[in-house]
Amino acid sequence: MSGSKATYLLSILAGVCIGALAAGLVGFSPRSRGKTGIYREWDKLNLVLKSVSDNYVDSIAYGDVSEAAIAEILSKLDPHSVYMRPEDLADSESDLAGNFDGIGIRFTVPEDTAIVTEVIRGGPAESAGLQVEDRIVRVDSIDIAGVGYPQDSMVRRMKGPAGTMVKVTVLRGKELKPFDIKRGKIPVHCVIASFMLNDTTGYIKLDKFSRTTVMEFAVAGSELLESGMKKLVLDLRDNTGGYFDQALTLSNMFLPEDADIVYMAGLHRKRESYKANGKGTFVDMPLVVLINENSASSSEIFAGAIQDNDRGVIIGHRSFGKGLVQEPFYFTDGSGIRLTVARFYTPSGRCIQKPYSEGTEEYVTDIYKRYLSGELFEADSIKVNTDSAYHTAGGRTVYGGGGIIPDVFVPADTSAEYVAAVKKLLPRYARMTDQDFYREYVRIDNAVKEALKPHEIGKQ
Repeated sequence: MSGSKATYLLSILAGVCIGALAAGLVGFSPRSRGKTGIYREWDKLNLVLKSVSDNYVDSIAYGDVSEAAIAEILSKLDPHSVYMRPEDLADSESDLAGNFDGIGIRFTVPEDTAIVTEVIRGGPAESAGLQVEDRIVRVDSIDIAGVGYPQDSMVRRMKGPAGTMVKVTVLRGKELKPFDIKRGKIPVHCVIASFMLNDTTGYIKLDKFSRTTVMEFAVAGSELLESGMKKLVLDLRDNTGGYFDQALTLSNMFLPEDADIVYMAGLHRKRESYKANGKGTFVDMPLVVLINENSASSSEIFAGAIQDNDRGVIIGHRSFGKGLVQEPFYFTDGSGIRLTVARFYTPSGRCIQKPYSEGTEEYVTDIYKRYLSGELFEADSIKVNTDSAYHTAGGRTVYGGGGIIPDVFVPADTSAEYVAAVKKLLPRYARMTDQDFYREYVRIDNAVKEALKPHEIGKQ
């Protein structure tokens, strides 16, 4: 079968599969059939599937074609509706759950060999004797070094149910060392740095919005309060988001009673609005939020709520621009889809979702284009949609249509970016604790110091 014919068949089957998915797996009601005529189209696609099944020249691997078709169809809807195989779904959920089963290391693969960059304290790998800069050459009987072994497959081979054994062979210096490691529960922390910048200013770096985010933040914040914190810098740079409810609860910690946090709405989802109850621990604390082009989703919910309520000052670069809400649908084989069902809107009414009508490639290369345009270095280069103007509670003008634009722009610090890159690539820097590293990485300049003055909050 020619490539063009194969693609054509795949596109037909993709429509069939997604039609079956909509009609049979996620609870669409037959009563709607006569109202819109949509289901007649699904019926047509099912007829195509039957024709293919009854007449196609060769046998068809229905499972493989269905999975490829579903993934392709979802990719055409928007950049964040995705199909996830059972193993992908499990990995994604464990990353946000607050823990996972494994051996307790982090590694990088700069040149086809996995190099340990962190041995998590108290984890099985530390107990077994693994060290930073060990080069992983074999997992059980499988050679993974110098053979082009996929990094995600390396992770899956080392992960496994707590209590099971895995043999990891490493190269340390010139000596091969085998380690028999009993897998265990490994905590995944989202507060990766927390310390006092000076006598009165605390700093918390939040890596993601996982199931444990609010709990970890509350502990870190309490410790900083005991250390004399009267002002807070919350660093959400490179925080790509996570659980929606954690963003809501964190926002509630800072906002006064009845302040709007966010609302959601979609064609098949009624508007849902969320407000603060005014009982948060940090309602009166001067606040600065750091964001950059990789701050997305739940990070933008929080930053948008703070900005639109004039509750604090947002500093950094324009955020990513993800304002779509995904809802999971799970299937009996362990796979699932995350389907966009609504958009979220900041209190002023902004949808900060950036455009995706030009296709996935344009969407994913947007950050690179921002770099080329100079947006990360010059505030005047930020694209502002003046047709999408809104107003904060205090009357300031803010703009929607593509991320949260900071109140105070700080040009990219190339030296900090270099340090971050070096830490990822050179294992010896991994000896630094997260606390020590972020002391180097965070750049609290005059803009931040000015924003932290109590009389400046809400007037930027």
